[in-house]
Formats: sequence, structure tokens, C-alpha cells
Amino acid sequence: MSSPNFSRRDLTRIRRARRRRRRLHLGAATAVGSLAVAGISGASLGTAGATLRATAGIQLVNLADPVLAGYDSEMPAPGREGVSTPASAEPLAPAGAVAEPGAVEEPGALEEPGAVDAERQQQAAQRQQQQAEEAAAQQQAAEEAARASVPVDDPAAARAFAASALPARGWEAAELTCLDKLWTKESEWLTSAVNPSSGAYGIAQSLPAEKMAAAGDDWKVSYSTQITWGLDYIASRYGSPCSALNFHYANNWY
Repeated sequence: MSSPNFSRRDLTRIRRARRRRRRLHLGAATAVGSLAVAGISGASLGTAGATLRATAGIQLVNLADPVLAGYDSEMPAPGREGVSTPASAEPLAPAGAVAEPGAVEEPGALEEPGAVDAERQQQAAQRQQQQAEEAAAQQQAAEEAARASVPVDDPAAARAFAASALPARGWEAAELTCLDKLWTKESEWLTSAVNPSSGAYGIAQSLPAEKMAAAGDDWKVSYSTQITWGLDYIASRYGSPCSALNFHYANNWY
């Protein structure tokens, strides 16, 4: 904050006050010195000398106070005649004053109701979409599980798969004719075929049915798994489909 500008008259008054204060201080110091000399030479006065020195000290203080008081009273205060107040100096707000509304942004101000409602609606829409996606995924998984539990009865596809598997085993095309006759008699190439008397199951009529699990866990529903197991069984027991068919003709089973 810049110091106030005093007029020439005020400065003159200040200098006079300072000169009077220096003269009073000089006189007081001289009086104290005289009292000290008197106290040294008249030490026998005892209590009277101490009282005199104390009285002199009090008088010295009383002499200084009017000087200071007079100096303060003669000092022009800001805003009086001859004293200019800086234009940049603004008065301080009184203690406890409240700022005008809008002058200071209040911390934690609430958002507009419209913005809050829009955000809540967006969050609700996102939750609904997420729930719908989860429900759709669960439904799809359930449908896939249901389809996996239903045997796939497709004789044409089953015959085509068997025909593609014979060359890898070293069997000629004639073996496919024997295989077709054998499994047509046994199951009509139906994956879900069940013998009501024996409980044999599947295209190859495995007995018990659980033996086909060696070819895959989906042996109940997959024609490819059943055919793979049936070809392994024929190869290990009869050597070829035609040999298995001949045994079947003789015994009505294989």
C-alpha cells in the first residue's frame, strides 16, 4: 500500500513537533543526569534519594507522553484536508460482510435439474441395455445347450461322413455298400435309434451305449462320434464292414 501524500503545511507541522520532542528529550536527559549526580554525592540521603530519582523518572515519562500525543494529534489523518487518498486503495470490507450473490461462485454448486435428469436417464438406459444383452446371451446359451442335448438324425449326412472315413482306414468303396446294408438293418442310420429289447443305442447300435464315450462326450447326439466309434469296433472285431455284414447274416447281430 503506498504512503499518503502530505501537504507542505502538514510537513511543516510535523517538523516542528519533532523539534519540540527532541528539545524535551534533551531537557529530560539533562534532568536525569543532574539527579544521578545528586544521588551519588548525597547517597546518605537513603530513602529520600531513591524517592527523588523515582519521581524524576515518572516526570520524564510524563514529559515524553505529551510530546507523542501532540505529535499524533498533529499528524493529518488520511482523508483530512491536505491529504490525498490513493485512488488504487480500496476500503476493506467490514468483518463478517457477505459477498453479493453471484460475486463468488459457491463451491459444490448443484447442477441444473435438467442436466441431472438427462444423466440419470442415460445411466438407466445403459443399465437396461446391459441387462437385455445379458438376457440374450443367457437365452442363446440355453438354446445351444438344448440343441446339444437333442440327437441329430440326418441319415444322408451320416452316410456321407462314413464314406469320407473309409479311405483313411484302407477300405475299398465296396466296403461302403456292406456298411450301408449293415447299419440300415441295425438303425436306419438314425443317431437316436434305440433297440427296445436290448437297449442298444445309436447308428452302430452300441451295447451298452456308454461304450461310445470313448469316441467323444457327445456320443448321444452326434452321428460323427457314433460312426467313428462303430468303424473302430468293426475294424477291431471283424476287420472290415463286409465281414461284419456276413456275421450279421449268420447270427442276426454283430
